[in-house]
Order: sequence, then structure tokens, then C-alpha cells
Amino acid sequence: MHSIKLVSEELTPSKVVCVGRNYTAHIAELNNETPDQMVLFNKPNSAITTRLNSAHNGDTLHYETELCFVVKNKKFVGVGLGLDLTKRTVQSKLKNKGLPWERAKAFDGSVILTNFVELTDAMQHFTFELKINNAVIQQGDTHFMLNDPESILQNISEFMSLEDGDVIMTGTPSGVGEVTAKSIFAVALYANDQCLLEHHWQAS
Repeated sequence: MHSIKLVSEELTPSKVVCVGRNYTAHIAELNNETPDQMVLFNKPNSAITTRLNSAHNGDTLHYETELCFVVKNKKFVGVGLGLDLTKRTVQSKLKNKGLPWERAKAFDGSVILTNFVELTDAMQHFTFELKINNAVIQQGDTHFMLNDPESILQNISEFMSLEDGDVIMTGTPSGVGEVTAKSIFAVALYANDQCLLEHHWQAS
């Protein structure tokens, strides 16, 4: 089982719960409809990795940078960033046939996460960015989410048990695209305009 790190503590998620279509601009860039209710899907523990791959089983991968939270005692206790890796071509074919997305979203190595920092009551507003090869590609802001973090937690908890260590990925802003091998992906997370963490990966 794969683990994540919250400060100095290691936790083992039973699952990663992902929110889809949570930013209007991202909905528009993929020509999707704005959902009537929160779009949710799961990734298994086996999806978690520390390696950023540009392909999986011959399929090209696309990146989606997301604000992430870790759960303990049924509440958010840590915050970090992650990349939700997607087989966009596979996903489009499945969606067109009205089929589930697991083959495009829940494959091994489809979630790459930073370490998590402890969440405090003072952290009310989060922003984040992704740079690829030093160019700003994605910028996220909790003010622009259709569903804010607390409403996401409440909605999920109404029908699904969250175990200690489970990770919630809250959706991606616009700017998604293909992972290119050897590119440097650098992410930074801010709370109330103060930097909480920075991390980078090189795509293989």
C-alpha cells in the first residue's frame, strides 16, 4: 500500500476521492456541461505514485493540478497539491459511450502528490500554480471553485465513509495539457498569500 506524508506522520489512504468540473474555465476548455450536482470519482491506493510519467501502457497522459486535502477523524487536517493524471483520449471515448472513467482516471500511477502541511483555522483562502519549464501554466484559487472545500467534504461524507489518510482532490483550473517527457513540473501552494510548500517533478 502506498503512503503519504503529513508533516512527519505517514498515512495510508484507502482511496483518493476526486472532484470533477469544479472550475468554470476548465469546464469550458473541455467543452463540458456545468453539472447539476458535484461530480465525484475515486482512485484506488494503487494509483498513488511519486513518479511523473508521460505515458501509461502506450497511452499519452495529461496533467491536472489540484488542491488536495488529507482526512483524519472525518475532517481535513492537512493540505497539499497533486497532479491528477488522465488518459484524455481514452476518457473522451468512454464518455461518448456513456461508460465509466476508471480506465482513463484510476490506473496505476495516476496520482502524484506533494507532502501535506498541517491545516490551521487561519488558512481560509488558498491559491496555487503550476509552472512547466519555468512558464506559468495553471493557476487555481478557492474563490473560483464551484464547490468550496468544506462543501466538498460535507457532500462526500453524506454517502461515503472517509478513512484516516484518505485524500480529496478538489478539481483543476484551466490550462490542462499533455505531459511531455523531460519537462520540469513545479508547483507552489499559498494560504492567505503566504507560501506553504513548493515541489517539483521531472516527467519521464
